[in-house]
Amino acid sequence: MPEPTQPTTGDEVTEINPDADIAPVDIGVPDVAEGEKLLEVDEVTLRFGGVVALNEVSFHINKGEILGLIGPNGAGKTTCFNVMTGVYQPTSGAVRYLGKPLGKRKKFQITKLGIARTFQNIRLFANMTALENVLVGVDAHHSTGVVSAMFRLPKHRREEAQGFARAMELLTFMGLDGKANELARNLPYGDQRRLEIARALATSPQLLCLDEPAAGFNPAEKVKLMELIRTIRDQGYTVLLIEHDMKLVMGVTDRIVVLEFGRKIAEGSPAEIRDNPAVIAAYLGVDEEDAS
Repeated sequence: MPEPTQPTTGDEVTEINPDADIAPVDIGVPDVAEGEKLLEVDEVTLRFGGVVALNEVSFHINKGEILGLIGPNGAGKTTCFNVMTGVYQPTSGAVRYLGKPLGKRKKFQITKLGIARTFQNIRLFANMTALENVLVGVDAHHSTGVVSAMFRLPKHRREEAQGFARAMELLTFMGLDGKANELARNLPYGDQRRLEIARALATSPQLLCLDEPAAGFNPAEKVKLMELIRTIRDQGYTVLLIEHDMKLVMGVTDRIVVLEFGRKIAEGSPAEIRDNPAVIAAYLGVDEEDAS
């Protein structure tokens, strides 16, 4: 298990390098056209004993969009996230990716299909360097085994060189190439967040799932995070964003899905969600009639 990191704070906000080419590499899985459904959550219910954590939740994510998943504390956002990424199996309903059910695939199998995620609480390898952390993600699709590595066979050397180049390109994109050899635990908190995103991108996902990436950020860092998320999408990724900061969500997403007590209560554009009485009632704790 990764050791917990000890975030440090800094006044400077690391600048990304949007000119770095981080477009997804071909990992041998099918693709869908821009704007078509990439992932579908279909009538998903999840029960923990007598507790219904998700209640017949349905929505989809289109290829090339940034979708926000929001709701008050305890709404079921992270639980839904965990069902989509294989942490939990739904009690009923299905999650389909590229038109096929994910079923009971393990987390590493879902990663190999092209879905990557970050976490609310940073989960870096604290005693490994920034470069080594990203190389862990790159290694997800390497095909050489122990014997090839032991004897330094040509295929292993080729994959190792390609992986190093890919990892450095991602660090350059994040503005972390100058800190490639620093231990993850010694990086400022904001850089740790960006490093975790770089590691997720290193798996070449079609769908990048970000779980509260702005947690602990100051306003200046949040502005840069919005720029980062847009640039990631522009480089060819689809993004699912869970976030509490409504200004950030409204400013960066194409569509938003709203959960409350494990149910979907609204779906639409940021403008539609901003004026939705059910959403206003959920966040302000008033009756829907009073919010309309």
